[in-house]
Amino acid sequence: MSPDEFLLGIALTVVLAAGCQIVAKRLRIPALILLLPAGFTAGALTDVVHPDRLAPQQFPSIVSLSVAVILYDAGLGLEMRHLKGRTRSVVIRLLVLGVLITWAAVLAVGPALFGVPAAVALMLGVILVVSGPTVVGPLLEYVRPSERVRRVLVWEGTLVDPVGGILGALVFHSILVGGFRVGRGFHIGEFFLSTLVGLVGGAVGAALLWFALGTLRLGETLGTLVQLAVVVGVSAVCDVLRDDTGLIAAIVAGLAVANLRGLDMPARRPFFETLVQLIIGLLFISISASVTPASVRPVLLPALCLVALLVLVVRPLVAFLSTSRVGLAGGERAFIGWMAPRGIVAASTASAFAGSLDEAGLHGSDVILPVTFLVIVGTVLVYAFTAVPVAGRLGVSRSARTRPLLVGGESWAVALGSCLRSAGLDVLMWAGPEEQRERIRSAGLALAAGELLATATAPGSRLEGISAVFLLTDDDDFNALVSVLVQDSVEETVHRVGPPDDSTGAVAPYTDRDVLFGPRLMRRTVAERYERGGRFVLAGPGGEVPADHDLLFVVRANGRLDPATATHPVRPGPFDRTVLLSPGP
Repeated sequence: MSPDEFLLGIALTVVLAAGCQIVAKRLRIPALILLLPAGFTAGALTDVVHPDRLAPQQFPSIVSLSVAVILYDAGLGLEMRHLKGRTRSVVIRLLVLGVLITWAAVLAVGPALFGVPAAVALMLGVILVVSGPTVVGPLLEYVRPSERVRRVLVWEGTLVDPVGGILGALVFHSILVGGFRVGRGFHIGEFFLSTLVGLVGGAVGAALLWFALGTLRLGETLGTLVQLAVVVGVSAVCDVLRDDTGLIAAIVAGLAVANLRGLDMPARRPFFETLVQLIIGLLFISISASVTPASVRPVLLPALCLVALLVLVVRPLVAFLSTSRVGLAGGERAFIGWMAPRGIVAASTASAFAGSLDEAGLHGSDVILPVTFLVIVGTVLVYAFTAVPVAGRLGVSRSARTRPLLVGGESWAVALGSCLRSAGLDVLMWAGPEEQRERIRSAGLALAAGELLATATAPGSRLEGISAVFLLTDDDDFNALVSVLVQDSVEETVHRVGPPDDSTGAVAPYTDRDVLFGPRLMRRTVAERYERGGRFVLAGPGGEVPADHDLLFVVRANGRLDPATATHPVRPGPFDRTVLLSPGP
């Protein structure tokens, strides 16, 4: 490949990776629905996007390190306090039974469907046991199931990837050595040895990050760079020692950083998050570009039969066995049985091993990559287009009704919370001083735990069950800082009440001016009007806003709460109610 072709191939891959994700965001659909066909089409129409031409020898290593970065980022979003009781039991069962049953099913039907020997079916089966956060996470954000279901599926999707990767490497080497015979080229001890290498590597990575982030206090920019360097370095060393053990090391390091106290983790990780999104797009474009139309045609119909088997039989069976007698509702059990898309680890494993097996002369190994590609496309499309209605039918979708958290315990803030509650919203409040907390209790409003905001500011954390945050304290700098820190922990919106025009704060006057209620109703203005007798009023649908009242919120007919802000004034519809602030006497 000439230098010009190389540059063109890199540029086209990056443009497609970014463009597909932007379009998917605008269309509110999972990005994989666009990434896979875009890469396949680019590979069919051009000769410059193919990874075997861009990086013919190094591509498997690049993929391995890239997936390690993705899994480290996924580990940062896993909190050990959520993996307990029923959740832990279900996740462990899903991992064990899911791997065994899926592997056995593909091994049983593979030779008949694709006309391949048992060794190829065995390799294909171990490739397809994985799922992954790159597909499960976006689909769950799109579906918005209940928090308990989301936890189970995120933990399963993240932890099954390194297990499948290691098993894939062991099966690959055993096929090359002796056709996968127990005792000849494959030993169960090899799996545990690989697991041990990954765990030790993860512990070393966690120790390095503890030193760099907890002792050196590098700050946001250098802290993000050191995370990237440690993850890539530790994963590479582990992969050199034992194939694919870097995936375990990456997840262990991410889990440790997310759950150990005392680390100076960057509260915002824009560079890291952007890098992960770019890596996901590049990998899916590159790998799908390596699948040719000629390789897909002969296996298209058998692959669709395999997708039907995995979706309609294997996954429901795994979920039924894994969720029995653990106290989950019937709808939750059924939805877990309807969510097992395949993702980047399946694609990267197939891409890495299929070519080597084909070069080794293994008959039928040329079907591994196209079948894996079709299974990924098939499962993603099935779940992307059916998960929302299925979740609604099963009753596991979270309501569109906003659950707001009001931060602050001043008299006017408590009165506003009571008004929102009268609109049918499940209002939660938080305050620091005990006097304010007692005021909230006396008003009959739900009071959040004392450590709520500290937990919410941790990287990758979520304010579970809370869809909007409104910061109403009398400390303007506190409001401004917290609005930045918890922005990524909330599904809908985070807004703060504005500081007075003559504010001398160190932060509040110089940060985002898209404040709650707009520039006319700063914090002091609202508080003074309330003290003079102004009150928060819930107006019924269809009414006009009186000229002497100010519009604060619109409560939509479906229960969604839209706040009026400095740059986004809201307009009520014919069936919407409004929250108004009346004038003082």
